[in-house]
Amino acid sequence: MISKDFIRDPVFPECPIRNILARIGSKWTLAVLYTLGEASGAMRFRDIEQKNPDCSQKMLTQTLRGLEADGLVSRKVYAEMPPRVEYALTDRGRSFLPVLRQLLDWAYSNLHEIVSDRERYYGKE
Repeated sequence: MISKDFIRDPVFPECPIRNILARIGSKWTLAVLYTLGEASGAMRFRDIEQKNPDCSQKMLTQTLRGLEADGLVSRKVYAEMPPRVEYALTDRGRSFLPVLRQLLDWAYSNLHEIVSDRERYYGKE
């Protein structure tokens, strides 16, 4: 049963699975999770940004906030001048890495055939 505190996704308000998949399946979420998963420890915003150069600062900020809200990423602010902020995967975030790696392996294994099928399909039109 879903509690009354459940944050409803505006696109899929009644489906908890779609709610989670909408976050996980967003354009930058998988890239950020992969980036943090490949790191040997916590990463600063700028380092994550450099590993994902076509992601705007705004989108990276939104993605990190969403992942933090979902408990997949932790954010630690150090009281220094200038302030230092680091991001790292939580236990929940790390538990998702095997699924992410399976998805990437599947995508790499099927990429050429999928592209060929698309070319054949769209070439019919």
